[in-house]
Amino acid sequence: MADQDASPAETGARTPEEIEAARKLFAGPCEFVAGAASLDSLPAIALPEIAFAGRSNVGKSSLVNALTGRRSLARTSSNPGHTQQINFFNLGGRLFLVDLPGYGFARVSRSLKEAWQDLAAAYLRGRPTLKRVCLLIDARHGIKDADRETMKNLDRAAVSYQLVLTKADQLKPAAVARAVADAEAVARQHGAAHPRALATSSETGLGIAELRAEIASVAGSDSLRE
Repeated sequence: MADQDASPAETGARTPEEIEAARKLFAGPCEFVAGAASLDSLPAIALPEIAFAGRSNVGKSSLVNALTGRRSLARTSSNPGHTQQINFFNLGGRLFLVDLPGYGFARVSRSLKEAWQDLAAAYLRGRPTLKRVCLLIDARHGIKDADRETMKNLDRAAVSYQLVLTKADQLKPAAVARAVADAEAVARQHGAAHPRALATSSETGLGIAELRAEIASVAGSDSLRE
């Protein structure tokens, strides 16, 4: 258990000032700017980028909507595999939020799934402005084999990533705490993984403010300029 007298810096928590600055950032304009189905169609390198990856139907698009306070910025669907390209959203001219195609189950052909995964992998390996990947994990089910494989690939590519648990509202608080602890134990085994996992809910707003602050911090001071 963390020391109750520990500072925010020591616990990894964000200060109220950081939370408020990030809230203002994400309350600003956010627009869809590009949907890339190939490397040639990726937008020009211009801003820091934060990408969202995870299994199909883990809640990537819902999380992007929750972070920005919008219901339909990123299209959501109950059908796995809805996101079929790399979608870029410009957050106030400060950074790009990048919604990647889900991996794992999707009701499409094997060749199409492999094409999506190859595109995402090429993006993750070769994008110099990519600051961090938020690797989404369904809190109800924990880290699966496909997630572990993605973590290994990110380690090999030396891409910084953080485990973000989704749908935490569907668990009791004690179960959420266990899920976070389990995720952090796995993260400690991976060189490119951030040691702290975050539990979130796009439905209730759990953890959204903290994730905003984490993203703003990673993106750099320019993202928080007035």
